[in-house]
Formats: sequence, structure tokens, C-alpha cells
Amino acid sequence: MPDTSKRIYIFDTTLRDGEQSPGVSLNVEEKLKIAHQLARLGVDVIEAGFPIASPGDFEAVRAIAREVEGPVIAGLARINDRDIDRAWEALQEARRPRIHVFIATSDIHLKYKLRMTREEVLAAVRKGVARAKSYCQDVEFSPEDASRSDIDFLCQVLAAAVESGATVLNIPDTVGYATPAEFGRLIAEIRRRVPGIEQVQISVHCHNDLGLAVANSLAAIENGALQVEGAINGIGERAGNTALEELVMALYTRRDYYGCHTNIVTEEIYRTSRLVSSLTGMPVQYNKAIVGKNAFAHEAGIHQDGVLKERTTYEIMNPTMIGLVQNNIVLGKHSGRHALRSRLEELGFKLNEAELDKAFARFKELADRKKEITDRDLEAIVEHEVKQIPEKFALEHIHISTGNRVVPTATIGLRVDQELKEEAACGEGPVDAAFKAIDKITRIPVCLKSYALNAVTGGKDAVGEVTVKVEYAGRVFIGRGISTDVLEASARAYVNAINKVVYEIGEENLQVLEA
Repeated sequence: MPDTSKRIYIFDTTLRDGEQSPGVSLNVEEKLKIAHQLARLGVDVIEAGFPIASPGDFEAVRAIAREVEGPVIAGLARINDRDIDRAWEALQEARRPRIHVFIATSDIHLKYKLRMTREEVLAAVRKGVARAKSYCQDVEFSPEDASRSDIDFLCQVLAAAVESGATVLNIPDTVGYATPAEFGRLIAEIRRRVPGIEQVQISVHCHNDLGLAVANSLAAIENGALQVEGAINGIGERAGNTALEELVMALYTRRDYYGCHTNIVTEEIYRTSRLVSSLTGMPVQYNKAIVGKNAFAHEAGIHQDGVLKERTTYEIMNPTMIGLVQNNIVLGKHSGRHALRSRLEELGFKLNEAELDKAFARFKELADRKKEITDRDLEAIVEHEVKQIPEKFALEHIHISTGNRVVPTATIGLRVDQELKEEAACGEGPVDAAFKAIDKITRIPVCLKSYALNAVTGGKDAVGEVTVKVEYAGRVFIGRGISTDVLEASARAYVNAINKVVYEIGEENLQVLEA
């Protein structure tokens, strides 16, 4: 076996850079849920957010710092006193806190964004890193847009950060401009020229604008980087970040070449990917490496024949390595609670009795419509229907009348604080009619921003998964629903989004339309 003693540290920024993806908005409970799963995945650092950005971001970072054990918990801050103080206020209860400070170093950023001289930036770095160090021992410094910065000035800035107490130097390819050979040379040059570099950990943060984030990160590792920053499913600003699941499995599968290892529990990769996709409302593309629906699918007859004879003919990874479990126990309408609980535990879900009751009721309801319930169906039930916020509104029944020569009409029954209320409405289509009927009952003026429908499983009785995004008071809320009936799934998703509005805004703060 090759020497794989060099450890690569995994810094997850799903909750900070990942949440900056257009249209993504997570509440504190959802961020906590992801953070706990990231801890189970075994990431070394969780960048929990940008505390100065908003009260919600601050509360999420503070909650994660209080509750999540294992990884280092980091908070991002611009290199000024107010940001750094706020970051520490959020992080101070963490068992292993890290303040991550940054300032841009490229001439284009200095001239047009910061409007600062190089001397002013150097002074700010010395002052800011020292202030962060006065709060906690673990301080990370990032020179934003490093890959487009003058190398002499970049090395000056990094040296100043080391002198002031930084323990991690993170080199960002902020706009995804670098190529692998070029980025690798940059890391090698920094290692050669920055005094004291051997005392700190070199990290990289690559964006995917040219589709090179993972390749650039691997090139950096070859040239001495020991930490890689990225996000689950590669989400993030614009085209996203380094996809951590791709980087981790590349290092594992090609450990003969890289000679490295991580502490990631690879069997948790698939579940983490599904959770992030579900809560952010960002579907994973079918041909996405590692976690895409087609990643381990074989359509060509030659490929199928080869895999049946010997899996490694066309699979360089075993799907069980990422947590794709195949089980011969078939769950259907005659299955009991024990079988359901056992299967859910195998899939990694630990439910309390109340949650199991809710899951079992939805499972039985779905089993009456489907001959066989798949693992994907069960995942969807738990992720969309069980681990949810309190319900002000609960879907009781739905009736749709539609056709190519009739006006679509929907009758909806919602249980509102245990009282059944019913309304009907017409619309441009059946989904529009259902949403208008729901609006009549809730009387909360939300604006539908997006609607997406995906099939969880295949076949005529496939479970439909609907994700909607609604806007209220300038904030975006994501709702999800599942059913073998896509119209029911749509109604469930819309009601779920409105429940989130009620939960997060507070009933006393809602503007309700007149009946």
C-alpha cells in the first residue's frame, strides 16, 4: 500500500458560502440540522456563517457553536473591529472556535472595491489578525482574490498575517480564474517565499466558474496545501465551490497517486448530499459526480454485462462507500412499525416516538398507493414530512377539477389550529388553483418565486417531490412536499412554505389579508 500518512483537513463552508447561492435561505433549525450532519460526516471545520451579516446569521453561528461538538466552528469576518468583535460574540461558547478574517489583495479589488492603498491593507491585516488573536488562538486569514493578486504584495500580506498570529493561511481563487498548473505554482511559490510559512497550515478555497474548483484544489494539495475549503454538492456563489464529496473521493480512490487521507466518514456522504439538497431546494444534477442519480447507473449493455461479471470493470468506487445501501427487505403496506424503524435506522435516521408515529402514518398512506416503498421514498418522507417545523396549517384534503376544456378548480381543506377550513378557487392551471385556494384560507400575502417538480423514484407510481420558494417581506422561504399525486405534493410544499413564514416571522408580526 502507498503511504497515505499526509492528512488533508476538510473545511466545510456549506452554511456560509453555500448559503450565498442565489435563492437559498436557511433558518436556524435547518442550519443546525446540516451542522450536526456535517459533524457526523467528519469534517474538520464548519464555517457556520458570517455573524455580522444579519441577526439570523449571528443566531445560527451562536447556536451551532453551542450545540455542535467535534469540528472546529468558524465564523467569517471582514478585517475590521466591528466584524471581528461580532464574530467572537457568536463563537465564544464553541469548544473549538476559529475566527476567519479576510481582506482583498488584488489591485482590481483595492482600486474599485476597497479604495485602499497597499500600505493601508497591510496595516489592516496586522491590526485585524492581532485583534482576532486576542480572542482565540485559532485564526484563519484569507487574502480575497489571491489568484489575481501581485505575487510580491500577496507574499507581503501573508507574512504580515503570520507575524500577527494567524494559524491558517487560506489562498482563495475567489472568481474561479486560475488553472490547475497555475494554481499549483502559486501555492509552491507562497511556500517558498513567505517567512514562517512552516509554522502555519496552508488552505485553499476555489470557485468553480470555469469548472476547475476540484482540479485546482487537488493541484494545491500536490504543492503542499493541507486544508481544502468547499461545500456539499459544490453549492455556493455563482457556479459554486469545490464539491467536497468529489475531492474526498478523488483522494480516497487515487490514494496511490496523492498519498493522502482525510477523516471523512465516507458512508455519510450520500445522506449529507440529500439533506443539503432537500433543505436548500437545490436539486443535484443527474450526472453529478459521486452523488448524482446516474453516478452509479449503467445503461449501455456492454457496461451492464461487465458490471454483472465484475463490478470494477466500470465502477472505480463501490457505491456503499458513500452510503448508498442496497437492501433486500421490501417494505409495503403490510409492513409494521418495527420493520420501518429498523430500515430508517439503517438509513441513518434516529427518530423519537412522535416522529416515528408521523413517519409510520405517512408510510402507510403512501404504501396504499405504491406496491413497494424504496429507500428514496423513506428518505423523502423523513426529510420532507417528519423533521419539520410546527404546523399552523395542515393539509387535510384536496380536490382538483381540470381538463383542456374546463377552467381548473381546486377545493382545499386545511386544518388551522385544529379547526377544519375549506375554500375553492379557479386558476390558470390546477397548481395555480390549489395555491389560490390555500391563499384564501391562510390570508398570508406570499409571492411564489419558483416551483420545481422532481420524481424521487422511477415507474408509474413514482413519488413526486415538489419544492417551492415563496417571498414574504423581502425574505425567501422554501417549502417541500411529496406524494404519488403531484398536485397533492404541490399543495403540501406550498403549505410547508407558509408554515415557515408563520414560524420564522411570528404570528404577531404577520400582515394578514382581510377575509
